[in-house]
Amino acid sequence: MAAGYADILRAPHAARLLTGTLVGRLPNATGHIAIVLFTRAEGGSYTLAGALAAVYGLATALGQPLLGRAVDLYGQPRVQLPAAVVSALGMALFAVAGTGPLPLAYAAVTIAGLFTPPLEGGLRALWPSVLGRQDQVHRAYAMDAVAQEVMFTVGPLLVTVLVALWSPAAALLVINAVGVLGALSVVMSAPSRSWRSAPREAHWLGALRSPGLLALLGAFFFVGLALGSITVAGVAYADDHGRASVYGWLMAALGLGALIGGTAYGARQWAGAPERRLRVLVALLAAGYLPLVLTPGVVAMTALSALAGVFLAPAIACAFIVVDRHAPRGTVTEAFSWLVTTFGVGAAVGTAAAGPAVEIGGTAWSFAVAGAAGCAALLVLTATQRVLAVPGRSKDIAGSAPASSENDRNGAAQPGFSSGREA
Repeated sequence: MAAGYADILRAPHAARLLTGTLVGRLPNATGHIAIVLFTRAEGGSYTLAGALAAVYGLATALGQPLLGRAVDLYGQPRVQLPAAVVSALGMALFAVAGTGPLPLAYAAVTIAGLFTPPLEGGLRALWPSVLGRQDQVHRAYAMDAVAQEVMFTVGPLLVTVLVALWSPAAALLVINAVGVLGALSVVMSAPSRSWRSAPREAHWLGALRSPGLLALLGAFFFVGLALGSITVAGVAYADDHGRASVYGWLMAALGLGALIGGTAYGARQWAGAPERRLRVLVALLAAGYLPLVLTPGVVAMTALSALAGVFLAPAIACAFIVVDRHAPRGTVTEAFSWLVTTFGVGAAVGTAAAGPAVEIGGTAWSFAVAGAAGCAALLVLTATQRVLAVPGRSKDIAGSAPASSENDRNGAAQPGFSSGREA
C-alpha cells in the first residue's frame, strides 16, 4: 500500500508540489479558527467572530472559481503567487488593525478570502503532466485527499500552539507568511511554470456549461452539507455527555476513518467508469452517516464516527477523476475550484442547518441532517447518471472526437482524461 504512494513521491517534483500546496493552503485550512481566536482576544463577541469567519468563508467560495478561471487563462505563476500575497496582506491588515473599525475588519477578511489562491485545483491540474500514467494520477488524487485530512487536523493544532506561544495576531501573521512560501515553492517549480491549459472555447459560463460537472457539484453540495452538520452535531453530543473532550474524539475518529479509507482506496487500481464507482462510494458514505442518529455511548459513537469517515476521502478522490473527465477543455483548474467551492458552501449550509435541528429535536435530529444530506447526494447522482455517463470532453472545440488526452502523449490514459498540457 505504502509502496504505491512512495512511487508517486519519488517522481520528479511530486513531493515538492504536494508539500508546497499543503503548506500554501494552511491559511485557508485554519483561517476560520484563527479569525475566531483573534476576534475573541480583541474583546469581540462570539457573534462578531462567527460573522467575520463566515464572511471569510463566503469570500473564499466566491474567489476560488474566479481565480481558477484566471489560472486556466494566464497560467499558474501569474495568478497563484500574487493572489497568495494579496490574501496574506488582507489577513495582516486584519491582525494589525484589529476589530475596532468594523468596516475595515470586514474588508480585510473579505480580501483575504477572495484572493485565497486555488492551489488545490492547481495541483490536480498538474498531476497528469508530472506523473503521466493514469493509474498513478488516480492514486495521487487519493493521496491528495488523505493529505488534506492530515492538514485539516494538524493546521488547527498549529494555530493553537502559535497562540499559546505568542498571540492570536502572531498566529495570523505567521500562518499566512508560511502560506505565501508554500505558494512560492509551487509556482517556482518547473511543472507549474511550464503548464498551460488546453485551448478553450470562449463562454461566459466557463466550466459550468458542462451538464456532468453541474450534476457532480449538486451531489457534492450535499456531501459538504453532511460534513458541516456533523461538526455542529458533534458539539451537541459532547454537551449531552458533559465532556468537551468528547467532541475532539469524534472529530479525530472521523478524520482517522477518512485517512484509512483514502489510503486503502489509493492502494489499488480500479476498473470501470469512475462515475459508476462514485455512486457506490456515495451510497456507502450515506450508509455510514445514518447510524449516527442512534447517538449511543461515547465508545460506540466514536467507532461509528470512524466508520462514517471511511468513505469520505475515497469519494472525494473519485470525484476529482469525474471532474477531470467532464470539465470542458481549458477549464480544468476552474472546474476543480468549483468543486472546492460547492463543497465549502454545502458545509456552511450544513453548519447553519444543524443548529436549528438541535433546538427543535435534539442531538439525534442534527445527526439526521447528515444522513439526509448523504441520501440526497446519492439521489442526485442516481437521477443524473445518464448525464454523468458521457464525459464532457467527448468532443473538442471543433466537434471531432479527440484521439487522446492532452497530457497523455503515449496514449496511456483513457479519452477525456486530461488536465492541461506542457508548453
